[in-house]
Amino acid sequence: MEDLCAKFVSQKLSKVRWRPAPATALQPPELFATGSWDNEENKISIWSVGAVESVCPNGEYQGEPQLLCDIRHYGDVMDMQFLDQERIVAASSTGSITIFRHHQNNQTLSVSQKWERAHCHVDSDTSACGGASCTGVICKNPEIVTVGEDGRINLFRADHKQAVRTIDNADSSTLHAVTLLRTTEILTVNSIGQLKIWDFRQQRNEPSQIFSLTGDRVPLHCVDRHPNQQHIVATGGQDGMLSIWDVRQGSMPVSLLNAHDAEMWEVHFHPSNPDHLFTCSEDGSLWHWDTSVEVSEKTSFLHQGGRSTFLSHSAVNQPNVNQSVVSAWLSNDPTKDRMEITNVIPNPTLSVNSVDVLGPCLVCGTDAEAIYVKRQLFA
Repeated sequence: MEDLCAKFVSQKLSKVRWRPAPATALQPPELFATGSWDNEENKISIWSVGAVESVCPNGEYQGEPQLLCDIRHYGDVMDMQFLDQERIVAASSTGSITIFRHHQNNQTLSVSQKWERAHCHVDSDTSACGGASCTGVICKNPEIVTVGEDGRINLFRADHKQAVRTIDNADSSTLHAVTLLRTTEILTVNSIGQLKIWDFRQQRNEPSQIFSLTGDRVPLHCVDRHPNQQHIVATGGQDGMLSIWDVRQGSMPVSLLNAHDAEMWEVHFHPSNPDHLFTCSEDGSLWHWDTSVEVSEKTSFLHQGGRSTFLSHSAVNQPNVNQSVVSAWLSNDPTKDRMEITNVIPNPTLSVNSVDVLGPCLVCGTDAEAIYVKRQLFA
């Protein structure tokens, strides 16, 4: 069974995101958005993968993603998130943040809100504002948090013209990504290998906690939080390593896993099945990490397109923790410290820049100007 569909789109894709499913939805997702980069004219585009009927009885996916509409985006799309069913927030290399609205009645996109120069380098002598990329965005409607090359953190509300709060010198290095830990807490990763937790309830412009990789200050490019256990965080960076952190204790990662041969660009826990995690890389690979079944129960560990790995634990242990409720990502039992890893893309070529998963479906975007869609992740 081969249900991986490739669609060539004549533009390098930096970001892909599934439209969130309504709370009552039982069907797999049908729409996703892409953002491009390094093209003469960059775009935000909306695609349809078609109805479930597109999958034949033998499981083979028929058809390919169809472009519904697109709109010009000024600068490279550095990050992108759906704010709700109709609105998409895009972060630009120009430092601006734009909310685009998808009009489903006539399949068009329009700009509904824009914050110019939300991120910029200010010249101390002239006070002139020079360009700085907005590198990361995270949304929880109506709030939007952005981070940038300028080390700034912004908190916006979709219905406000100005930032609700700005932390101008949050970091002296580039902030590469941000995720939401709790309602009022965010976590950022930077270019010197640090994680920082920020609590918006506090008025002081300093992080409440700082974590860091030991040894070399390897830049971290991506971060995601476990959807059910908010203390578990995954990060990836320039060395291609996957790091798992428990932010309740210690200041170093719980686990370091050999992952990619080049920069890791994104990491995502599956939102409803977090024993599964996905990472993509400059080396052209997209790994599916599966901790849901113990190794002894697996039929084949080194199957075609797959690989095995061992977790390398740091000195951070978990005293007095009931192991029965500990996530597989934090397991300290060395006999279980393995997982199955499968490469989703059979013939890696150029960089896989972005991946997103929702329900049984996966989508990724590449520098090879191709979208890949997999409709049956767990088949």
